Amino acid sequence: MNTQPIALGTRCPFWATLVGTFFGIGRLRPGPGTWASAATVLLWAALAWGIAPSVRAPIGIALAILVTAVGIPAATRVSRSLGKKDPQIVVIDEVAGQMIALIAVPLAWKSLLAGFILFRVFDIVKPPPVRQLERLPEGTGIVLDDVAAGIFALVLMQLLLRSGLLR
Repeated sequence: MNTQPIALGTRCPFWATLVGTFFGIGRLRPGPGTWASAATVLLWAALAWGIAPSVRAPIGIALAILVTAVGIPAATRVSRSLGKKDPQIVVIDEVAGQMIALIAVPLAWKSLLAGFILFRVFDIVKPPPVRQLERLPEGTGIVLDDVAAGIFALVLMQLLLRSGLLR
């Protein structure tokens, strides 16, 4: 992988723009992060519907890892080319965090909606140490704060599901 810094104003590689904006969803207004989270919930529900329940969680984990691994360099490239620390059009971080929030969540509208809301709340509020992760450099900081928000949402979702407060 090329680790040379991209000069401000240079053109971002197509793959990075495609991934970083999650196929252009990052250009939707208002709230591109919310659009990306909603799209992730819908895509996961459609994909997971055809997957045996016993392998949904491992596949969800693998997808979250893949999105994170590809999302960090993509976010770095896009942010460098725009000269912004965390450009709004970069929404691959929301995709990664939202995927994490949905791991082992039943395919029921209440569970999917709760996972969506919990992730968005943690992503917006950014409780410690989520906010501190934003300080990491470039794409790492852009993506890992949302990964942490997704983990917070995942833990709370599992507590709600296991306590019976959410079915």
